[in-house]
Amino acid sequence: MTLLITTLAAVATGAVLATSAFAQSARDVRGASPFETIENEPAPKLIVDPPLPGPLAQGLFQAQYRTENVHIVPVFGEGALKASPRIGHLHITVNDHEFLWADSGNTNTVDIAGFSPGDHKVKIELVDANHNVFAGQSVTVPFTVPPAK
Repeated sequence: MTLLITTLAAVATGAVLATSAFAQSARDVRGASPFETIENEPAPKLIVDPPLPGPLAQGLFQAQYRTENVHIVPVFGEGALKASPRIGHLHITVNDHEFLWADSGNTNTVDIAGFSPGDHKVKIELVDANHNVFAGQSVTVPFTVPPAK
């Protein structure tokens, strides 16, 4: 019986050591702690896909996006500029109208309804907490809504 207990203890110890050798830390998986300043953060980047073709037939613009090196959250103002990791939101403009709206929800898809048949464009800008566009992070998506059948 003592030999069985000793063997089981040795196997269990080996399994624990082997598991911990392959385990990733929380930092490995999730990145830096929000309480830690990240020095020399890489530049933010905005990637926008073309609009989904199916919904365009109904006058609906739906384009997925993603960001790199910036978190899209509803936090604004001068103090938020010091946050690390960096935070921001999107500004969206339709057909060069003077008004725009901000999206801080990080839904991953810009969804705009009510387009009539014809040519249109949507400008999506990645901005900081003070509404300044990150350098080079403005994407204009031209598209055509087909005539109704």
